[in-house]
Amino acid sequence: MLEFDLDRDTVRAVNAALHALCPDSVDRAIVVRNPGGKHAIAVGADVDADILVDGHAGYYCAGMNKLARVTIGGNAGPGVAENMMSGLVRVRGSVSQFAGASGHGGLLVIDGDASARCGISMKGVNIVVAGSTGHMSAFMAQAGVLVVCGDAGHHLGDSIYEARLYVRGEVASLGADCMETPTTERDHAEVAALLDEPGIGADPANFRRYGSARRLYPFDVDHVDQY
Repeated sequence: MLEFDLDRDTVRAVNAALHALCPDSVDRAIVVRNPGGKHAIAVGADVDADILVDGHAGYYCAGMNKLARVTIGGNAGPGVAENMMSGLVRVRGSVSQFAGASGHGGLLVIDGDASARCGISMKGVNIVVAGSTGHMSAFMAQAGVLVVCGDAGHHLGDSIYEARLYVRGEVASLGADCMETPTTERDHAEVAALLDEPGIGADPANFRRYGSARRLYPFDVDHVDQY
C-alpha cells in the first residue's frame, strides 16, 4: 500500500506517484491522509487501483479519472470527478458545484447533496446523488444518466440533449426543452442497477424520468423564446 500525508507531502508529489504507476503495479491501494481541502488531489489517475482521500477535498478532486476507484472520505469542492473517463468516484459527504462536469464514463456517487450544475455537459458518465441537487443540474447534458434520490433545484436539464434524468423527490422547475417522460420497466431496471452498485436503498418505481423534448435541435422561430 502507498500512503501519503498532505501535511508533509505535496499534491504534485502525490499525483506524480499515481501517474508513475504501471498497469501491472502491485500497489493497488493508495491512501492520501490529511487532504485538508487541498485542490486537484488524485487528478488524472490511470490505473486499476483503490484510492482513498481520507478527509475533505478541494477543487477538481479525482478529475479525469480513468480505471481507478476513488473514495473521498468527506466533502468535495467544485468540479469533483470533472471529465472522468471510467472507474468509480464516491464522495461520502456533499459536493459543491459542477460535480462530474463533462464526464465521459464511469460512475460518480455522492452520498450527500450536490450544489448547482451537477452533471453539466455530461457526455456518458453516470451520476447517483443520494441527496438533492441545486439549480441547473444536467445543463446541456449530452449522454449518460443522472439519478437524484432527493429533490432537484430550478431549471433541471436545461438545454438537455440525450441524457436521462431520474428524480425521486420534487423538481423546482424544468429548464428549456426538458420534459417529464413516461417511465418504463427498462427505466426502472436502469435505476435499480445504478442504485445497487453503491448500495443505496430506494425503490426505482418511485422515480420520475425527464429528458429532451427535442424542440431545440434545429432552430425553429416558433420556439425562439426557449433559446
